[in-house]
Amino acid sequence: MTVAVSGWSAVSAAGMAAREFSDSILAGLTRLRVPGLDEPVPSDEPVGCVPGFDIRGTLGRKNTRSMDRITALAVLAVGRLLAGEWPAEQESDGDHTGLVLGTSTGSVQSMMDFTRDSFVRDKPYLVDPARFPNAIMNRAAGQSAIWYGLRGPNATVAGGQVAGLFALRYAERLHRYGHARSVLCGAVEELSPQRTWLERHRREDGEPVPLGEGCAVFRLESAEDAGARGRPVLAHLMATAFRVYPSPVEIPTVLADCARSVLKAADASAADVWALAADLTDAQLTGLTQVIGNGPRRITPAAILGDAGAASAAFEVAAALSHAEADRASDGRLALVASVDRDGMAGVAALRLPSASKGGTP
Repeated sequence: MTVAVSGWSAVSAAGMAAREFSDSILAGLTRLRVPGLDEPVPSDEPVGCVPGFDIRGTLGRKNTRSMDRITALAVLAVGRLLAGEWPAEQESDGDHTGLVLGTSTGSVQSMMDFTRDSFVRDKPYLVDPARFPNAIMNRAAGQSAIWYGLRGPNATVAGGQVAGLFALRYAERLHRYGHARSVLCGAVEELSPQRTWLERHRREDGEPVPLGEGCAVFRLESAEDAGARGRPVLAHLMATAFRVYPSPVEIPTVLADCARSVLKAADASAADVWALAADLTDAQLTGLTQVIGNGPRRITPAAILGDAGAASAAFEVAAALSHAEADRASDGRLALVASVDRDGMAGVAALRLPSASKGGTP
């Protein structure tokens, strides 16, 4: 029995609403822009900042005095899903709802700021204790669960660019083994001067890439539970596959291996693949095209929203769902989502889009 995706939300450079995300992805118009002086990254280059995002102005003044940006983005995205922004949602059953959030390291800015304070502030190293939780990797997931009363399993998985697919896999296993009846999962990333500096200095080719930020969150549950609660089945998570690559030249090979693995698990062939959502280079794509050919639709949200770091794969899943909603050719077919992290991990997920003629079952 596969698990169903029955709702999602996204906060991104397109805006703070899932519909704005979908509209931007379908229109193919870039949302990169030069940030203002009051935004998180002073830059003369275009970046993918969430427009108009202010922590206290968006979430209110209560319990947000020491909240950092990455936590606020996650809290907002989870709240949008639970509040029923899109699609229609009912009150969450907190006792049986888990949350899995993908990240790279948590907030780089919070960790570096807190560490700096321990060196430069007056002895005996008077750091602000209220800001210490922000320096912990699981802050965003934990605070989101507390904020909305989600008392099921709570987990943070670190995986860089592939983190969103890690979260899907982890959430599916929680559901399959009965640890939670419904699981919210996704990934989050923030823009900050610290992340910008690190990204600029770790790129071997030195070529600047517009950075983005945001959070995408999905609800996983059984199709039966979705139907009982009046939620549509948007897709079925059929399979995920991950491989480690020892050298960048091995990326096409490991991606091809991942694609074959998920197609076999989904009992599908290359002809079943409707779309490929992947922000990859042409060289990295060669392995996938050997498996599925050049026919599937290509979906590349980074060109519109910027390199969203840990949130990249989650944005690719959301972009695939956006295109599927607008394209009847997706009915009953597969969307593959592929992602690669520079530190040696690659992954592919297979989503079966519902068939109107079969009532949403794969």
